[in-house]
Amino acid sequence: MELNELQKKILKLKQEKNALLLVHNYQIPEIQVIADLLGDSLELCRAAQKVEDIDMIVFCGVDFMAETAAILNPDKKVIIPSVKAVCPMAAMLSMDTLMEAKKQHPEAPVVLYVNTLAEAKAEATITCTSANADKIVRSLNAEKVIFGPDKNLGYYVQKRVPGVELVYVPDDGHCYVHRFIGNGDEAIKLKKRYPGSEIWAHPECEPEFQERADYVLSTGGMVRRAKETDAEVIIVGTEVGLIDRISRENPSKMFLPAKKYSECSAMKRITLENLYQALVEEKPVVIVPEDISIRARLAIERMLEAS
Repeated sequence: MELNELQKKILKLKQEKNALLLVHNYQIPEIQVIADLLGDSLELCRAAQKVEDIDMIVFCGVDFMAETAAILNPDKKVIIPSVKAVCPMAAMLSMDTLMEAKKQHPEAPVVLYVNTLAEAKAEATITCTSANADKIVRSLNAEKVIFGPDKNLGYYVQKRVPGVELVYVPDDGHCYVHRFIGNGDEAIKLKKRYPGSEIWAHPECEPEFQERADYVLSTGGMVRRAKETDAEVIIVGTEVGLIDRISRENPSKMFLPAKKYSECSAMKRITLENLYQALVEEKPVVIVPEDISIRARLAIERMLEAS
């Protein structure tokens, strides 16, 4: 993809300000191609943990991701191009719900998906991502685990760690984009149209679709599988931004959405225009109160060590 003038300005300004551009797989392709690192939640967490010799992190993702970068880099300025890039799933877990669960099950460790806000992470024993959730839960050797906010990810974990009782917080936390994909009927129709194709589902997808898919993979797992598979057509059950990336990296293969219009409006709040403006003004700055940051950092670092 040939860079346009605004992309070139962003790259020049980024260099002048000694900034690092971290970009999630669901961002628009024009931002994906100028990233210093393009990845899933776990990959971006690891990158944020290792940041050195830069003055500023620009995070192109949603609110909880930028908060995680700020938590792991308390001495760095972290900016997010749009304060409207707010993850609905993260907002589903209220502190009242979480604290009540901890009160009802005081012996149970708390495993929270990184798709949670900082104040919730501060109350977690450990965090997880879709790439490592089953491994994290298994590592605790607990009979009961408080788990949230994504119930579908919990289903994925429960299948792989059947001996553990999961207490969900909230009762029906979910990603609206992956729920929109539904039970996979459209994906099955596509597979019949393209014999030999593969169906992939993200662990945030509905259980019915997970059961019908050939592979259940995190976005990082999908990036790897895209390179490895011999299938020429792949039906991808996640946010459509990932298809932009894997199509660009694997031009000889065809990637089709499991359902059209599976788009996260929060991720798409970030544009080249507000990314450029954020670099010019060095704001909006992501602020996490120190007392919350210290406790949340412990939960995130435990995850990174366990991964």
